[in-house]
Amino acid sequence: MNRYLIFLLIVLTSCNTFFKNKTEQVLARVNDDYLYESDIRGIVAAGTTREDSITIVNNFIRNWVRHRLIIQQAEKNLTNEQMDFSKQLETYQNSLIIYTYEHELIRQKLDTLVTEEEIEQYYDANQQNFLLKDNIVQVQYVKLPVTTSQVRQFKKLLNSDEPDDHYKLSDLCEKNALDYYLDDQNWLLFRDFLGQIPLNSYNQEDFLKNHKYVEYQDSLFLYLIRFKDFKIMESVSPLGFERKRIIDIILNKRKMELLNRMEEDIYQSALKNKSFEIF
Repeated sequence: MNRYLIFLLIVLTSCNTFFKNKTEQVLARVNDDYLYESDIRGIVAAGTTREDSITIVNNFIRNWVRHRLIIQQAEKNLTNEQMDFSKQLETYQNSLIIYTYEHELIRQKLDTLVTEEEIEQYYDANQQNFLLKDNIVQVQYVKLPVTTSQVRQFKKLLNSDEPDDHYKLSDLCEKNALDYYLDDQNWLLFRDFLGQIPLNSYNQEDFLKNHKYVEYQDSLFLYLIRFKDFKIMESVSPLGFERKRIIDIILNKRKMELLNRMEEDIYQSALKNKSFEIF
């Protein structure tokens, strides 16, 4: 790019406010600072009502005015040295560069496959770190209208461990139940389950120890509940409940090892090539 073109671009940039004054609608002014129509482009999402759009734009303009007033007041009262943020900006930029490089390295090099053997080994070696903070359950439940004529069939299928009966129950629930949960392999927090089902349980531990099957009925609904298993807080959490957490721990450990190895490789390479000196 020749120097005349560079000069022209500098002039055009410095005169940007002048051209905006000629071509754009001014929405607000704070002394010599102007807010133009193009500055608010994109702040209102598509599909927003006219009333909400007006509110969003008005709030944006008011906030812009307040911020510009504060900034201008600060500029009047601070010294040039106090407003020199070059070191902070350099530090921030360097942090962003390192973060972006590490992120790309992890994306390209990190092995994200965690085997079941690795998960079990970590779990067995660190069970003291997997103590439950809440009661958890493996449970199935069905919510039915009180007028349901197939209650007996629901009870029979719900309390069966036969695979065929599980499929029959799923089909029956799909056609007749108001709500249901049949996944008895995953663990749920008992307090979360109680948020869905109107059970009175003042002592959760006693309740779980003494109830394998529960029926609850109010004026509108009938709830059929089967507890397949439970674990009490402060006991060792089952592997199935901790699997995702363990995978995250293993992957995070790999990330740290990858980054530490990268840093050490760069340092050793620079040391070998005499790329730096410490005085």
